[in-house]
Amino acid sequence: MSSTRTASGRTNGRNGTWRNWGGNVSARPAREVTPASVEELADAVRGAARDGLRVKAVGTGHSFTSIAATDGLLIRPQLLTGIRDIDRDAMTVTVEAGTPLKRLNLALAREGLSLTNMGDITEQTVSGAISTGTHGTGRESASIAAQIRGLEMVTADGSVLTCSERERPEVFAAARIGLGALGVVTAITFAVEPIFLLTAREEPMPFERVLGDFDELWTENEHFEFYWFPHTGNTNTKRNNRSAGPERPVGRVQGWFEDEFLSNGAFQAANWIGRAAPGAIPAIARFSSRALSARMYTDVPHKVFTSPRRVRFVEMEYAVPREAVVETLRELKAMVDRSRLRISFPVEVRTAPADDITLSTASGRDSAYIAVHMFRGTPYQAYFTAAERIFTAHEGRPHWGKVHTRDAEYFSRVYPRFGEFTALRDRLDPDRLFLNDYLRRVLGP
Repeated sequence: MSSTRTASGRTNGRNGTWRNWGGNVSARPAREVTPASVEELADAVRGAARDGLRVKAVGTGHSFTSIAATDGLLIRPQLLTGIRDIDRDAMTVTVEAGTPLKRLNLALAREGLSLTNMGDITEQTVSGAISTGTHGTGRESASIAAQIRGLEMVTADGSVLTCSERERPEVFAAARIGLGALGVVTAITFAVEPIFLLTAREEPMPFERVLGDFDELWTENEHFEFYWFPHTGNTNTKRNNRSAGPERPVGRVQGWFEDEFLSNGAFQAANWIGRAAPGAIPAIARFSSRALSARMYTDVPHKVFTSPRRVRFVEMEYAVPREAVVETLRELKAMVDRSRLRISFPVEVRTAPADDITLSTASGRDSAYIAVHMFRGTPYQAYFTAAERIFTAHEGRPHWGKVHTRDAEYFSRVYPRFGEFTALRDRLDPDRLFLNDYLRRVLGP
């Protein structure tokens, strides 16, 4: 059997090893299935239980934690794709769990529809994205999971369970970000709206000005985010707001130059240089932070919210209370400035309003997200450890799919409804069919 590589970074070969996109997690499942229907998936779950195998579903491998790793049955949902139903009266769309976000966005656009908010990467499957709490940035509009109106999943006994705000609301409250601990998601019903236009304003801005004006920038824009370049006092800001039009998309040549050549090709080369010669990174950072100029454009949501990300990295992201973001960022910059660390990737900062999902990083509080990255293949532990120490001092909640070292004891303190989730897990999966090492650490045995 020859070896083949997939878009997820996974290699299937004689040794049966699965790897994630970031290259920092691998696993060797005993069995792998690609079901073509919900019934086949349920049969596979029942078969694994009979054979004493743990079960995990995996999407495109964009998590940097081992949340999808298993030595038992690995379920790949790539045949469970496409839109199952569009309800224009209720303004909902039901989609199969294995559908990549990029395909969903395009399919919705063809129907004249859109999600309200999106993350900036669209390679993930919809089930993988919601299960780990994938989000974008927004003053009032929240994560992808917060836009869910109904869920279908296969539970540990092989039965198909549906839930919504009216049907099994206690399951719905938790399963929207279920970590793969409650069952295998098979279909998701999202709230949608008629497609709209966004005007994006991208502009370099000094770090101190962004922090000084952060509350104003957040208040005045529907979607605000920025990237700070370590070893510099520079940021690149992005403000997205709804527009009456007309469409003024980025020109093809300009888009290729800025989004492909600079943000991917040249940035990849700069990181290769930085990995080989870390001492050059501060100079590279100063150059990179000035490479992109200000621009404005107006387009449909998925062409504004999302960006191509071809340079591979490893990431840690924490949600802190929104009112603590400025202080947290000052501490992070001070730590980098006084250290001998050399950081070639910008720090990404976004926001989200409070939501009512049990283990959402924004559960019950307005939140700001601070994401730190390191180029794939570069040692990241010292940087992430120092950053994590700062984030946890502010009761930060780590993204479930990104590197962190927190455990169930910590989460029981920072999530007031943590006990609700674990009690539901005891009911739906008493024998821990969906357990792996990651869930053992973050949820307890």
